[in-house]
Amino acid sequence: MPELPEVETIRRDLATKILNQPIIAVNILNNKTVRNSAAFFETSLLHHSFADIDRRGKLLILKIKLGDYLLIHLKMTGQLIYVDRRHKLAGGHSLADSSFEEAVGGPLPNKYTRVALKFKNGGTLFFNDLRKFGYLQIVNASELAKIIKNNYGPEPLAAEFTLESLEKLLKNRKTKIKALLLNQKAVAGLGNIYVDESLWAARLSPERLANKVKAEEVKRLYQVINRIIKRAIDYRGTTFSDYVDSAGRSGNFSDLLKVYGRQKQPCLNCYQPLLKKKIAGRGTHYCPHCQK
Repeated sequence: MPELPEVETIRRDLATKILNQPIIAVNILNNKTVRNSAAFFETSLLHHSFADIDRRGKLLILKIKLGDYLLIHLKMTGQLIYVDRRHKLAGGHSLADSSFEEAVGGPLPNKYTRVALKFKNGGTLFFNDLRKFGYLQIVNASELAKIIKNNYGPEPLAAEFTLESLEKLLKNRKTKIKALLLNQKAVAGLGNIYVDESLWAARLSPERLANKVKAEEVKRLYQVINRIIKRAIDYRGTTFSDYVDSAGRSGNFSDLLKVYGRQKQPCLNCYQPLLKKKIAGRGTHYCPHCQK
């Protein structure tokens, strides 16, 4: 699943292509992907354009010029693919990495295409989703505010993500810190990759109970989360065989990963073998010697 740095990369790249471009066709190929009635969804977008693209955690927020918003969540296997006469951009999960066409599941639209928006300039934005967990939804301003308030905590690098907010979050929580950091209502935008990387850098066991983390450890965790997320954004995210960023380029933060995907390889701090086990329902990479 794309995490905060990957979705931020998609947001920035799409903003250079689709803003202020009138939508001349709306094609819904899978009704379950759209969380509105088909008629309302089409009417809300047809002949309108996007004024801005924002994001909260892993949720993309496209502002429609009339005032409503199109929400897009890629979930596990969603893709956003923009194609025009000169550009082919793909962001999100990909099915292969040997070519652009294979990465998006074949010639577009294809069997994975759930929604397509065609713009007046000749470009088309496709939403592809292998497992159909992702969604698109039109909401108004009050609905958007409610969704964010009820589902998203503060995100790294934002003003509301402070040392004090992290201390308060951990203070009375008798849950494993890995599970807590994956909870989008607690901290928005973190996923398996960056939680594992942050816990390794902070020397904290993913199985440590949150309320047992000492003050100096919370400070260290806060600092490394911000540092790792900022660097991952600078490097356009982490790339494996299932991710291509929205400029069609591979993210290259993968070269800087210290623990994620390195099970059985030596820890870069103590040189003991790294382990992988399921914690909080996710495959978790860590060093049992360094992380306590």
